[in-house]
Amino acid sequence: MARFLVFGPHPDDQELGMGGTIAKLHRQGHYVHLVDMTNGEPTPHGTIEIRARESADAARALGVERSLVGLKNREVQHTIEARHKVAAVIRAHRPDVLFVPFPTDAHPDHVAVTRICEDARFDAKLSKTSIPGDPWHPKRIIYYFCTHLRMSFQPTFCIDISDTIDQKMQSIACYPSQFGHQPAVTDMVKGISAYFGGRIGTAHAEPFFTYEVLGLGGLDQLV
Repeated sequence: MARFLVFGPHPDDQELGMGGTIAKLHRQGHYVHLVDMTNGEPTPHGTIEIRARESADAARALGVERSLVGLKNREVQHTIEARHKVAAVIRAHRPDVLFVPFPTDAHPDHVAVTRICEDARFDAKLSKTSIPGDPWHPKRIIYYFCTHLRMSFQPTFCIDISDTIDQKMQSIACYPSQFGHQPAVTDMVKGISAYFGGRIGTAHAEPFFTYEVLGLGGLDQLV
């Protein structure tokens, strides 16, 4: 089985962008761990305690666990210190794949987190460094879409989440402080998954992007 780390700038980004895939990978027996770069606060209707409770509930809804790096919300910066914090997380979990936000976004935190994770992937393999843990190099970075821009996504591939769409929506519903006042958000999320499902002939799907070439061991998993 494979090991996956899913990095989110704020609690709820992973659920919005790829909650169905997270649940699916967990059901298939893979190791999946969510990493929140910030606690997401302040927000208009949230507190640190509320967000911690909501994010824990959402992780349980998907069947996984999560941890917090602890960078400052709204002020995430691409620094050596931040890179080394993430590299230490990578060394601790030893993932095969990192999932990070798509790099084009209006939110500075999202852009910074992606740059941090890209460079931390490289830093994590270095020897003779003060970064805790043994060197480790994830095989791939894959980008998920959770962007504040009204983009027409051009994915490299999509994953069928028809059997986990309800779990995805349940995990998003665990964030009433963020979406209880924005019912249109959940409708939009489900509409996007239905659109990409239609692109691959399924009811629901989540889109992903990669710069690196993907290799397949066979075609039996194509839908």
